[in-house]
Amino acid sequence: MESKSFKKRWLEPIVFLCILIGLFTALAIPMGLANMLNTLMNTAYALLMDTAFYIMAIAVLTGALAALLSEFGVVDMLNRILSPLMRPLYGLPGAASLGIVTTFLSDNPAILSLTEDRTFRSYFRDYQLTALTNLGTAFGMGLIVISFMLGLENVAGESLLGAVLTGLLGAVLGSIVSTRIMLLFSAKKIGKEVPPAPLPPEGADETPDDTDKKKLSIRVMNAILKGGKTGVTLGLEIIPGVLIICTLVLMMTNGAPEGGVYTGAAKEGVGWLPYIADKLQFLLKPLFGLASSQGIAVPITALGSAGAAMGLVPQLLMNQTANAHDVAVFTAMCMCWSGYLSTHVAMMRKLNHSSLTGKAILSHTIGGLFAGVAANWLFVLFSLI
Repeated sequence: MESKSFKKRWLEPIVFLCILIGLFTALAIPMGLANMLNTLMNTAYALLMDTAFYIMAIAVLTGALAALLSEFGVVDMLNRILSPLMRPLYGLPGAASLGIVTTFLSDNPAILSLTEDRTFRSYFRDYQLTALTNLGTAFGMGLIVISFMLGLENVAGESLLGAVLTGLLGAVLGSIVSTRIMLLFSAKKIGKEVPPAPLPPEGADETPDDTDKKKLSIRVMNAILKGGKTGVTLGLEIIPGVLIICTLVLMMTNGAPEGGVYTGAAKEGVGWLPYIADKLQFLLKPLFGLASSQGIAVPITALGSAGAAMGLVPQLLMNQTANAHDVAVFTAMCMCWSGYLSTHVAMMRKLNHSSLTGKAILSHTIGGLFAGVAANWLFVLFSLI
């Protein structure tokens, strides 16, 4: 008993302070303390304005769309049509396909707007709901990633359509792996027969007949406003993860500004992760087939922000340190990982399963790696055909 008390009162805080001080000291030595603190705050502010509020806006729109699709029976129709495909591939009800569509058109947290809808939620067991975090993240920002990569053809000097489609296929395979692994973890902890936790009661005095008698315009407006309100709440809950985790990832991935003089501007960094990747090139080359060790910065940055990761690709192509093969891998990993480190914690908390956050992150780490490896070797295979 005394040993546990000593560990909690003295050992844990001392170890924590040593790690925290060590991390900030390591960042401050090359950057300078003032520059490091300024970069930390400026990066967080830039992520808040450019990423977090963007996610909130998307969540509002997709929440409204999800409520409309549920109100007019589209969720039920998709469940009946796609169940034969979704269950063997993902082990999820057909309604989960709506989550793929909404996140592909927007971002990871969009799928949580669906889980706040009673009709959508009724098709799932509780253990299956946890896997929606992995499924949605694997397709998050998919349309944006694909459109961006296709738009780089002029920079690359060659067609990237085949590479992007190969990357898309790799991301789909990665999503299956990630979701299936997460289902194994959640089924073991929760059980397969436990229903999802009920949502707070709403409109108890409203009967189904009352709903049917409403005018079409009233039904549409009620659904839009209700779904949009859910998106606002969701967007606020996502902000801490985006700002804290993504800021640290970007500072450890990005290098010094041009000229090597730190200014305290947003998104400056110390370049640790690419340095480590350079030392592990003997392992990374056969797995991902990247043309240069600098390319590993793209999937690493995608851990925290897919948008930030995509921003690295044009320069790599212009410097000829990346090619179409790399674009296939970048597409697969940017789409599959899609900044999951900055959203998984908040998404699992929203689903009331924070205890499974570590399992969700582990599952998606494996899924994203599988997506990159699959894209690499699929591109090689298709090149031989």
